[in-house]
Amino acid sequence: MGDAKKDAELKSFTPKPGVAGLYIYRNESFGAAIRMDVEIDGQPIGQTAAKTYFYKEVAPGRHTVTSKSENTDSIEVETVAGKLYYIWQEVKLGLLFARTKLSLVGEEEGRNGVLESQLAAGQ
Repeated sequence: MGDAKKDAELKSFTPKPGVAGLYIYRNESFGAAIRMDVEIDGQPIGQTAAKTYFYKEVAPGRHTVTSKSENTDSIEVETVAGKLYYIWQEVKLGLLFARTKLSLVGEEEGRNGVLESQLAAGQ
């Protein structure tokens, strides 16, 4: 898991000027033993497990978030400086392994999902 102090700080949901904030969260217990790789713009940021999230600051503009498991799913997000974005990493039943699905969600749903999760240790 990530640093508890950093986790508490990130859950204040305070955007920083000049950058956009991306929360990628997985708040389900389903597929708890399965870890899923997460990348932003082709750069690995780590693996999620059940009830975990990542937070990354990015420059304003278009970014691609990718999740990998039995399948690969990507979502593009057009970001604006000073705003926060929430991407839900859903776990689905696959043929042999768990599958992944990414969805951009609204602020209320996203904050609730992050609050149900703990900061994952990233790369």
